[in-house]
Amino acid sequence: MINLLGPRDDFLRILESHLDADLHVRGGQITLSGEAGQVAKAAEILTELIAIIRTGQGLTAETVERVIQMSEDPTANAAEILTQNIVSSRGRTVRPKTLNQKRYVDAIDRHTVVFGIGPAGTGKTYLAMAKAVQALQAKEVSRIILTRPAIEAGERLGFLPGTLNDKIDPYLRPLYDALHDMVDADSVPKLLTSGTVEVAPLAYMRGRSLNDAFIILDEAQNTSMEQMKMFLTRLGFGSKMVVTGDITQMDLPGGVASGLRGVQGVLDGIDDIAFCTLTARDVVRHKLVGRIVAAYDQFESLNQGRRASR
Repeated sequence: MINLLGPRDDFLRILESHLDADLHVRGGQITLSGEAGQVAKAAEILTELIAIIRTGQGLTAETVERVIQMSEDPTANAAEILTQNIVSSRGRTVRPKTLNQKRYVDAIDRHTVVFGIGPAGTGKTYLAMAKAVQALQAKEVSRIILTRPAIEAGERLGFLPGTLNDKIDPYLRPLYDALHDMVDADSVPKLLTSGTVEVAPLAYMRGRSLNDAFIILDEAQNTSMEQMKMFLTRLGFGSKMVVTGDITQMDLPGGVASGLRGVQGVLDGIDDIAFCTLTARDVVRHKLVGRIVAAYDQFESLNQGRRASR
């Protein structure tokens, strides 16, 4: 009961603030009262929370809120989603935390090319990286290739100090950070030196055929249509590709069409290619990030409506 209700009844207060049913706790028993539909919903949420506890995972305030959120979708099995382990390292386990993240992870399992499109903080790159490490550990692929365009630098790249690697390192740093979260720190330099893991700017992909690899293209909203075609046609035998990006945060110069924005119209309906959309509800950073993303979406929708009415 302590595990279910939380320290100082913190989880109980979350449940009471979100549920329309009344919860009465006495000893080792919880009694629900209220409208029949709300009581059934509350009972289902408590059952999911108990199922998570029984896996030994334990609950957090975030987990309780995620289960409540997922209860709005009758197709979601919160306990199954929140206990699906992808990869573990140094006592940390990477798991999907929302229904859309679960669908994204499942799409990566089922398809050769997957596009993960959504705002910052929805786990697009992080989950793709976890699936890449899982595939490498299971010997499903022999190497991981991580790439992203250095478009933010533009022509200013030449003015940055240091070697070419020093210049591009800031643009690849998020990929290194995610890798360090999932692989033992001592192993990372060895994997990079041996070529088992390659982190490189998108321009380095041209002219190559990438076989037996798990390839991730991050920040794909900053690719042109030509670059996106170039990247996708690098796909070799025994490989998987995951393309991630946020079409609301493009840094391309004016007049250049985003390859990520246009690719769905080109490839939609082709077998073995999946498009997964994540939203502000899938943000797994600080809860304020989700509210910020939603507020910007609302602001931009209002502005578009005003422009259209003029």
